[in-house]
Amino acid sequence: MISNKPSQTKISSVASAIALSCLFSVSPMSQAANNEQILSFNSAVTTAQKNDPWLTGNKHLQQAVEAMSHAAASMPDPKMSIGLANLPTDGFDFYQEGMTQLKVGITQMFPRGDSLAIKNQQLRIESEAYPFQRADRKAKIAVTVGTLWLDAFRVQQSISLIEKNRSLFEQLADVAQASYSSALGKTSQQDIVRAQLELTRLDDRLDILAQQKNAYLGMLAQWLSTAFTTSANSQQDAISQLHNIQLAQQLPQLDLLNNKLVYGKTWLSVEVLAKHFANHPAVFALDKKISASKTGIHLAEQQYQPEWGVNASYGYRGNDPMGNSRSDFLSVGITFDLPLFTENRQDMVVKSAISKTEAVKTEKILLLRQLLGAFSSAKGRLLRLEERKILYRTRLLPQVEDQAEASLTAYTNDYGDFAEVVRSRIAVLNAKIDDLGIQVAEQKLILELNYLFVGSLSTANNIAGEQ
Repeated sequence: MISNKPSQTKISSVASAIALSCLFSVSPMSQAANNEQILSFNSAVTTAQKNDPWLTGNKHLQQAVEAMSHAAASMPDPKMSIGLANLPTDGFDFYQEGMTQLKVGITQMFPRGDSLAIKNQQLRIESEAYPFQRADRKAKIAVTVGTLWLDAFRVQQSISLIEKNRSLFEQLADVAQASYSSALGKTSQQDIVRAQLELTRLDDRLDILAQQKNAYLGMLAQWLSTAFTTSANSQQDAISQLHNIQLAQQLPQLDLLNNKLVYGKTWLSVEVLAKHFANHPAVFALDKKISASKTGIHLAEQQYQPEWGVNASYGYRGNDPMGNSRSDFLSVGITFDLPLFTENRQDMVVKSAISKTEAVKTEKILLLRQLLGAFSSAKGRLLRLEERKILYRTRLLPQVEDQAEASLTAYTNDYGDFAEVVRSRIAVLNAKIDDLGIQVAEQKLILELNYLFVGSLSTANNIAGEQ
């Protein structure tokens, strides 16, 4: 196993570590001799992350919130007014009365208290959650796509095992036929039928496994596809490649993060485990959401402050009927509201903001409980799986091999049962397929556990610094 230490300078390198946790050395997707695409575990995960439209959409959402934060810090635009005042209705003559004037005014409102700065801060904090959301999304993609790849690999290798053993069953059928034809052994017609039946059952298993492989590769295709994001020609090429995928023959051996914590005999307390999960990107994203919600409380409290406005107007008056000049008027004033009746408005707004903050805090509690439960489940399953793996390697596989050899030896010496030979060979095949399933299940559990501890690969500052 080859560990891959993630870079601590950019979130892109962190994402690579998140995706693969601990990569093994495999070649990326390459062109096989039969024009099939060799898809490795590494390339499947990285390609899925690269082609995920959700990540692109999340970046656009972050940019939208950042733009709104700048807009929220700006003062409202001043308002201009132009009008005629005191125009006489008996003749609509601008010069008739001294009170008639052409007024040009401007009004500027000033938001309540520090609401502009607080709103800017709130939106800025909200935008800081998006990089953590993307890091969590990439980690989830690694688990989802990695699991699909491993399931498809298990099916592919099971097919290979059955195809290799099918020739052995064909040989057994030939031996039974020859023994029955010679009438020298104990082989009966029932033995020949049994051999043919087992070959048919193997063909049926191959058909079922082929269907499963198509299903897993189809689910992989939706993550690897570039459809609707590229040109028509590129889409056609991408679709063609997805229908000619061949998985690599090597099972990945992933390094387990926090190995001592998982394989430790003692179960740590909830408080200690919670500290390990506190650096998870999903938890950081909720922390930002909580901070933004708390800022919303301060913003609501600004409703108790008065809103101020300044206005100024200039009134132009024409000459009187005798041609004498009249003085123009300048008016200046301020306006402000009086938040006196706060019981049904401001108080309720603040109360609403507080309740929203408490609701977000419960989201974090639920997430931490979910992570704790997932860790407890995955650790228990992995430990039991390790015991089963040792049992298969040290006892069960050697025993079924010995049984198969013994039954075949007995049959060839005319004191064994052909049916027992067939059953023992099927037992060997099933044991090998089960052993393969254990190996694949182990890697899937490591993927699940590495997702839980993905926060240990980076710091909050690394992810928050992504642009």
